[in-house]
Amino acid sequence: MIEIKGVSKRFGDFLALDNVSFNIRNGEIVGYVGLNGAGKTTTIRIAVGVLQPDQGDVLINGYSIVHDKRRASRYIGWVPEQPIFEPDAKALDYFVYLAGYYGYSASEARSLGKKLLEEVGLGNALYKKLKEYSQGMKKRFALAVSMINNPDNYLFDEVLNGLDPQGIAFFRDLAVKFRKEGYAVLFSSHILSEVENIADRVVFIHKGRIIREMNIEEIRALIKPILKIKVDRVDDRIKAILDKYGIINIKAREKIVLIEEPSTDSSEIVGVLVKNGYRVEEVSMVKSSLEKVFFKIIGEER
Repeated sequence: MIEIKGVSKRFGDFLALDNVSFNIRNGEIVGYVGLNGAGKTTTIRIAVGVLQPDQGDVLINGYSIVHDKRRASRYIGWVPEQPIFEPDAKALDYFVYLAGYYGYSASEARSLGKKLLEEVGLGNALYKKLKEYSQGMKKRFALAVSMINNPDNYLFDEVLNGLDPQGIAFFRDLAVKFRKEGYAVLFSSHILSEVENIADRVVFIHKGRIIREMNIEEIRALIKPILKIKVDRVDDRIKAILDKYGIINIKAREKIVLIEEPSTDSSEIVGVLVKNGYRVEEVSMVKSSLEKVFFKIIGEER
């Protein structure tokens, strides 16, 4: 379990975090959502002991990262957005070097390294130099390193950035696997559709403050159905014709009309359009997204 308790952090005159508090329970994935510069990475770097908070503390399985960092660090794994390693080192050799800090002998570390690098999909790149690794491979390597001490808490900081679909699927499925095994997982990402797909709760941060915390059921209740209609033309009349059927949003360039929470069946709405001389080219039902919920919350905060 990860407990973030009243954490504040300044960089000069800039207040990066303002009394941030939330927790990640065992067997739970918590999405951490905010704009660039909102404080997500600063929170995570404090939680793993890379930064010291000005106020507050983080407890990892009950151990303070501020006052008992050595013990707390045993129970947490971290994959940063941009892992940095010695570029000229070969992957397995560098893994063995890092594992030495955890008390492994060279032979034990080499055996463990082969096992973990194979597990994260790097079995065919054990002897490549890290500078030859792609960004996605570096993140997988960072994951293998974070698993050296077999922690039961993980922090993924924008791990999906720059990944291809296969890499995104790997980290998404891994987070779900960790949840099934009873681990606590904090998952920060700009790809809100992925957060929506896997998170049990979402914590929203804006300008260094937690502005909302919601479970996924609450979020889905805010995600409204939208009727999407593509027509042959968009003119001044169409909004007035459809206004009574819901909240209308017109994308004139694409000749698309969106009706949020339509009050009647799509066939009736299509019939009204046809009766008024429009040719309907495409009809589909879509949903709004966590992204819309996020910007709605930010708007309320402002």
